[in-house]
Amino acid sequence: MPALLRRLETGGCGWRIELGFRLGGVLLLAACALALWTLSLSASRPSPHPVAPAEFGEAMFSVAAWALGWALLAEGPGLFRLCALPERHARHR
Repeated sequence: MPALLRRLETGGCGWRIELGFRLGGVLLLAACALALWTLSLSASRPSPHPVAPAEFGEAMFSVAAWALGWALLAEGPGLFRLCALPERHARHR
């Protein structure tokens, strides 16, 4: 695992890893769309009970899947690329 993370940080990953991250983003966006569809169905029906914890969890999942899905789809493994910090923000050792 550390070797893979090191390759992601330096940007030396192959097309398979790139495709895997992008496909993961698409799958998360599809899961988000499915969760939002089921939430819209439950919202359009009159409910004799208050919001169930499962519905609240589904809404939280849809927001997290939307955010992570777009990040993975747009940036891919570039999310793990190291960036240079200005000297004033770097921790001194």
